Amino acid sequence: MTAESQTKSEMYACKYCGREFRRESTLAVHVCEQKKRFQEEKEVGVQIGLQAYLRFYTVTQGSAKLKTYTDFAKSPYYKAFVKFGRYCVDINAINIPKFLDWLLKQNKKIDHWARDTVYDEYLLHYIRIEALQDALERGIEYSIKWGEDTGNPPHDLLRYGNENRVAFAISTGRISPWLMFNSESGQDYLANMNADQTKIVMPWCDPDFWTKKFRDYPADQAYCEQILKQAGW
Repeated sequence: MTAESQTKSEMYACKYCGREFRRESTLAVHVCEQKKRFQEEKEVGVQIGLQAYLRFYTVTQGSAKLKTYTDFAKSPYYKAFVKFGRYCVDINAINIPKFLDWLLKQNKKIDHWARDTVYDEYLLHYIRIEALQDALERGIEYSIKWGEDTGNPPHDLLRYGNENRVAFAISTGRISPWLMFNSESGQDYLANMNADQTKIVMPWCDPDFWTKKFRDYPADQAYCEQILKQAGW
């Protein structure tokens, strides 16, 4: 064996980028961009990014059946999709599949997907068309978490919860106008908001829109009122 072949046989190559190292220990601590991407594959935000990538190709090219995580990791759009996925995790985005479909339908630029203004635009649209049951479940789950945090009965969220926290919950879709307009505690909250709270809440609880919505869906409104009354809201 020549010295050259011996030296070559002793080299250790990174399977992700192909870079070679003389020592195995050096290879072990080496982190290239591709290796880093494969190491973070199981991260929730990355998995959301992967699903967004697959959905993007399904919608724009008709199929993503042949796309793999390796394709995703090597995609020039990897960082943009992962940024979107991590953004969804950070804000606890509501109904991510619907959010993604809305982004694609609206032809939003991928680089803009992780912007608060874009999410707010989607959310304002979504809470107006979502199923009543989804709105109820999300609001009740939020009230249960509030009750666990404060030691209060969940149905007292709108009565005794921090008013600014309630306003924030409404503006982030946790508490739907379905609950605000169809519960005694919700109506009391809306009637007693200060100027700052009104500025935050009213874009989400537009009385003109919701009055028409309830008129168009009287059975849903009656059901919502019944459920909330029985629950003590």
